[in-house]
Amino acid sequence: MQRPSRFEHTRFLGDKRTQLVYDVDTWDDATVIDEIVAAETGLCFGPDTLVEARNRGYQLARPGMTRRHRKPRA
Repeated sequence: MQRPSRFEHTRFLGDKRTQLVYDVDTWDDATVIDEIVAAETGLCFGPDTLVEARNRGYQLARPGMTRRHRKPRA
């Protein structure tokens, strides 16, 4: 999957509404990533690692995994 232009330098993209993080390089469903970018609820991590995402309370998303959408705080 091609990385979104706004997040072209990041591998892990977090969704503030669900607290899920997506590995853009291995994620197959482009509609989920496009929805995050369109809703402007995406978050990148510095450093761009899964460890940093987990440190901030995000879980790695898996296909078929769902969570309730919440309003982002920031």
